[in-house]
Amino acid sequence: MKIKASDIHVSKAVNLNYLLHVPEQSQANPEKLWPSILFLHGLGESGDNPSDVLRYGVPQYIAEQPDFPFIVIAPQCPENTWWPELSDSLDILLEQCCGSLAIDTKRLYLTGLSMGGFGSWYLGTIWPGRFAAVAPVCGGGYWFHGFPERVAALKNVPVWAFHGAKDDVVPLTASEEMVNTLGNCGGNVKLTVYPDANHDSWTETYNNPELYNWFLKHSKS
Repeated sequence: MKIKASDIHVSKAVNLNYLLHVPEQSQANPEKLWPSILFLHGLGESGDNPSDVLRYGVPQYIAEQPDFPFIVIAPQCPENTWWPELSDSLDILLEQCCGSLAIDTKRLYLTGLSMGGFGSWYLGTIWPGRFAAVAPVCGGGYWFHGFPERVAALKNVPVWAFHGAKDDVVPLTASEEMVNTLGNCGGNVKLTVYPDANHDSWTETYNNPELYNWFLKHSKS
């Protein structure tokens, strides 16, 4: 039997709901490139109704701010699915958005809350060259994904993590372990702890303009 080498091309369909915010002022300046945020929601917003993603985080913050100066991409995780399982689909979504929208790819940022905080740590480590900065909120990393050791992949990416001291859903130690490990390998990382917050550390985080100012201080070289 003769064996012949050949190329095999495999494709798959991708179906992923997402919300998209484009600054209103972009219409007046179509040549301008805009910073962009990939936002990953928490477990409670999973499903097949994209409006659920508006409940918390960046989408909630910008709902009444059409002039918010970022392009925001907010995908929705289907039920019984976790963000690491969607990495291929998210890769395609980002490629499509960067190819069709006025996104400054040097100023692409990643953030998420709870399940999305875990997703931010994970996606940041598989694409460390893609994001200019990462901000995980009440997240962490699972040992079966190689954490905390794999967080070293983010040593050249600025990271700002947030967590509530009284969180009884995702313990503060989940963020502390990631931040300490990254700091020990020379990473540019900091952790903000809200002393009176339980699991909801996202409201104070995403309602604070300082987060968005911090994003804009960072750009990929």
